[in-house]
Amino acid sequence: MALSKELLDILACPKCKGDIYLNESENGLICDHCKLLYEIRDEIPVMLIDEAVPVEP
Repeated sequence: MALSKELLDILACPKCKGDIYLNESENGLICDHCKLLYEIRDEIPVMLIDEAVPVEP
């Protein structure tokens, strides 16, 4: 995975501005508060609210 720890430390959920973290399969970033997954495409996080995928509880 090309996302550095430094980048992950500064990224925040665009909807609630809360913390996000890399999911287990390392193909997306999850916001627990909003229950959204922001996909990583071609090693670039897509941080658009309209593109986010709801996460199952």
